[in-house]
Amino acid sequence: MNVTNDWHSGDADTLPAAFARVVADRPQHGFLDFSGEQYSYGEFDRLTNRLAHGLAALGVRAGDTVVTMLDNNVDAVAAWFAVNKLGAISVPLNTALRGEFLRHQVCDAGSALVICEADYLPRIAEIAAALPQVRLILHRGAATGAPSCPITVAPLDAHRGTDESPTGVIVAPGDLTCIIYTSGTTGPSKGSMQSYNYLCNLARTRLRFCPAGPADITFTPLPLFHNNALATGVTATVLSGGRIAIAPRFSVSGFWPEVERSGATVASLVGTMAMLLADAPDDEAAKRCYGRIHTVRGVPFSDAVKAAWRTRFGARFVGSNDYGMTEVAVITGLPGGAHAPPGSSGQRIADFDVRIFDDEDREVPAGTPGEIVVRPNKPDIMFKGYWRRPEATVAAMRNQWFHTGDIGRFDGDGFLYFLDRKKDYLKRRGENISSFEMETTFKQHPAIAEVAVHAVPAKIGEDDVKVTAVLKAGASLSEEALCRWAIERVPYFAVPRYIEFRDSLPQNTQGKVLKYQLRDEGATPRTWDIETSDIKVTKR
Repeated sequence: MNVTNDWHSGDADTLPAAFARVVADRPQHGFLDFSGEQYSYGEFDRLTNRLAHGLAALGVRAGDTVVTMLDNNVDAVAAWFAVNKLGAISVPLNTALRGEFLRHQVCDAGSALVICEADYLPRIAEIAAALPQVRLILHRGAATGAPSCPITVAPLDAHRGTDESPTGVIVAPGDLTCIIYTSGTTGPSKGSMQSYNYLCNLARTRLRFCPAGPADITFTPLPLFHNNALATGVTATVLSGGRIAIAPRFSVSGFWPEVERSGATVASLVGTMAMLLADAPDDEAAKRCYGRIHTVRGVPFSDAVKAAWRTRFGARFVGSNDYGMTEVAVITGLPGGAHAPPGSSGQRIADFDVRIFDDEDREVPAGTPGEIVVRPNKPDIMFKGYWRRPEATVAAMRNQWFHTGDIGRFDGDGFLYFLDRKKDYLKRRGENISSFEMETTFKQHPAIAEVAVHAVPAKIGEDDVKVTAVLKAGASLSEEALCRWAIERVPYFAVPRYIEFRDSLPQNTQGKVLKYQLRDEGATPRTWDIETSDIKVTKR
């Protein structure tokens, strides 16, 4: 069943304009809560005006990019707002990045200014010689014992500004608010250019599916360098005129005490978090909070998890069966609590034209698997292309359809079913992982001749990562030693669970490694498993 909608203008908005409306209407209303550190809309407006003027004094102008590498704290939100109040573009980086992963994204963003936690200064100092465009690094917190760095380093506190007046810069719905990097498979990670209206439209979609209003307090532990937190957390809160409580990180034991402290009525999670909470033993805080959380946003939620949240915690709107990705936001879904066939990802959202194509870009009938493709029905609700990569943008938008690289099918009632990944792609712990960048890193080891980094099915949740490698002739290396080497060079979420050395990698006649075969083989009797070792991987 096809759904075709005529192009229409639709609603259009920007986060600065939406925020200004709330400030004008209710400046004393609470906006942000970071573990008890609270700011009203008016206070946060003045704080971000000061910071914007401070950044302007450093030379930040409209159209410039500003890289941030910040934990979940008020400055992560303030920097984003301040940069946007200048018409500049925020580039929030995953705080787990290091080495080549970090160097590539900082260089690619082309920013002269980096704002980071003091704890991350050593990582940046290590690659500073390879960051020719960066002129200044502002660090948040005391930089005690930081290594020497060829780039000028200064405390953020010295540049917070004092001028509380508006900047006077007006942004349009189609202008860029941020660049979010997404994993690459045949090349380095790419920056997805996202407009103000992209985030606003995604937020509006979430609010339609999982309602919230001015009296609601949303609680989220999601990292502020992700779309989920930026759009369905902060932006949705501003559009609803409510309040948001943001935790430093997710904790099963700390979740309900923080809900109780903050008075949260809405929770924004990912499916794995919701599952862990649903499976956790009863505690007194959870009992006292029964019925307080009326809406739980997040995907994917199994029917069992939905039922647990309703019966154990008294939630009324729980999850939604959605499908989306960084480039296209959410393109199929259902209101929270609506019935969906098991395994489905909802139905087409009216904002998008979603279809299933074969390899020749011909639409296939209902029930037939093919690639999921999409195009918008109104402006500025999908990504604006890949930053500095026009060729990649054109390739992704082949025949004016964005090709997701995922295989799916629609049933006769218009429900989408995700079936498999067409492209070489990994996702673990809610993070996309670039197999290209992983392989580039492992090839730097002096004992590695060939390597393939690929997904294997996990028993719970997303993928496990496996490294299948061929050693150089005469080289001696243990799997555990390679894993310990990798811990210092790849993000914590990308550290492989499995490593296997082989005499050769399976290849086709053109010499391309058959990763689908390796993926299907999974963990073999010869595979080393990190869970059999004493290695502990931490987030920092």
